[in-house]
Amino acid sequence: MTVEIFMPAFIAVVIIFGLIKKVPVFDTFAAGAKEGFKTLYSLAPTLVGLIVAVNMLKSSGATDIICNAVSPLAESLGFPKEIVPMILLRPVSGGGSTALLTGIYKDYGPDSFAGMTASVLAGSTETTFYAIAVYFSSAGIKKIRHTLIAALAADFTAAILAVITVKLTVNY
Repeated sequence: MTVEIFMPAFIAVVIIFGLIKKVPVFDTFAAGAKEGFKTLYSLAPTLVGLIVAVNMLKSSGATDIICNAVSPLAESLGFPKEIVPMILLRPVSGGGSTALLTGIYKDYGPDSFAGMTASVLAGSTETTFYAIAVYFSSAGIKKIRHTLIAALAADFTAAILAVITVKLTVNY
């Protein structure tokens, strides 16, 4: 079976299975779509606020100031200075950190220490603020309690382990 036919075949199988089980397929689909729009409507304010905050940080130059302040400490700990912006941006913006990852590949190469460390970092961290905003708001949770601290600690641990893993694996 070719890739182009997979999704239509899958949809056909679901419809046929639903008809065999005597499920009102279209009505069930419509109800699910309606529920999806309700979820989207409830998440929209949180996502808009997060996107505005990220764009304000980028536009104001605050991210550059923070990166320049943190870079000397990061370098002294063995972090390549090229990945510091990615470490700081990854919990806030997946798209922004992916753009930084692409820039690292272009400027230093994917096989460089910075490129490999950034690759491990991209695969082992989360867009923490986005995930908390989406999941907690969809569940109606207002207080994030210790979730943010634990999630940021996990992201920082992933950054440290990304450097250590690349150093031990590739012998940099």
